[in-house]
Amino acid sequence: MIKTKITVKGTVQGVGFRYFCRSLANQYSLFGYVKNLHNGDVEIEVEGEKNSVNTFINLVKDGPVHSKVTAISVEFFEYEKTYSSFSVY
Repeated sequence: MIKTKITVKGTVQGVGFRYFCRSLANQYSLFGYVKNLHNGDVEIEVEGEKNSVNTFINLVKDGPVHSKVTAISVEFFEYEKTYSSFSVY
């Protein structure tokens, strides 16, 4: 089990990106949150089984149809079981 904080840059606001992330998180039984940042980026914190988190990260790099991800940064942390659901803010 691992925890990650992901920052996604590009055309990622106003294109369904947060709901895309929630759908992926539910599909892979991951917990955490996704939110828009004031600078136009999207921040995701997600925790769960390592392979599922890695799959999530790879799919987020592509994003939904109308998004255009130009950069992604990922920080890994020790799993803490902080969340019991996946929230969209």
